[in-house]
Amino acid sequence: MEVSSHAAGTPSWIDLGTPDVEAAKSFYGGLFGWAAETDPRPEAGGYTMCRLRGKAVAGLGPKMNPGPPLWTTYITVDSLDATLAAVVEAGGTIVMPAMDVMDAGRMAIFQDPAGAFCSLWQPLGHIGAELVNEAGTLCWNELSVRDADAAIAFYTSVFGWTAATNVVSSEGMTYTEFSLGDRSVGGLMRMDDTWPAEVPPHWMVYFAVDDCDAAATTVAELGGEVCVAPTDIAPGRFAVVADPQGATFSVLALSPEMTQMQG
Repeated sequence: MEVSSHAAGTPSWIDLGTPDVEAAKSFYGGLFGWAAETDPRPEAGGYTMCRLRGKAVAGLGPKMNPGPPLWTTYITVDSLDATLAAVVEAGGTIVMPAMDVMDAGRMAIFQDPAGAFCSLWQPLGHIGAELVNEAGTLCWNELSVRDADAAIAFYTSVFGWTAATNVVSSEGMTYTEFSLGDRSVGGLMRMDDTWPAEVPPHWMVYFAVDDCDAAATTVAELGGEVCVAPTDIAPGRFAVVADPQGATFSVLALSPEMTQMQG
């Protein structure tokens, strides 16, 4: 679906910091059919806009920080300064203070009290994703943390989200769904002892696909890795994969019922 704006408090944009932008263009273009346009202006730092049917769906840029390449979730806000004050008051840490991104908008990066990093976006010329919830575009953002209680308290305080936690497996595994008003805006997975210790708290990006198994096969053919094989879950069928540079993300084929609900 095409969108012309994102409500404050909702995830609106994603981008990838990668050590090899050209390789990322090739991989994601092959997987999702994206057309990549690198901004030629020196001040843009090689930032690349990825489009589907001419609509902005994601960004790629050179990795600026140590650590593995990763996809970043951005949450739209009305006032970046006010939100950063709320982040600090709720126990978060400002990692990158507010900065102007040319004529596109203003951004900042914070770390929540549970350890996950996330970005804020106050739009000007760039609203965020112009196409979502269809094959090759963003369809879900999910927070994975070990201290779920701290994360829930933080995000409900800063963004006004409500949180509903339910048991989703016979082993007692729980899943939390964040909502803003009557709209679902993201999920939270509690990282238990089965998660490798070296995996940090993080926001996971999900892309919609028509066929999860076919997408996982394509990932491998393009030089990526299938980290979690295609698996059935309540909303449909998903897999966790990584691109050739090691950035992880998920692909999700929604069940017919879920697709009808979104439509």
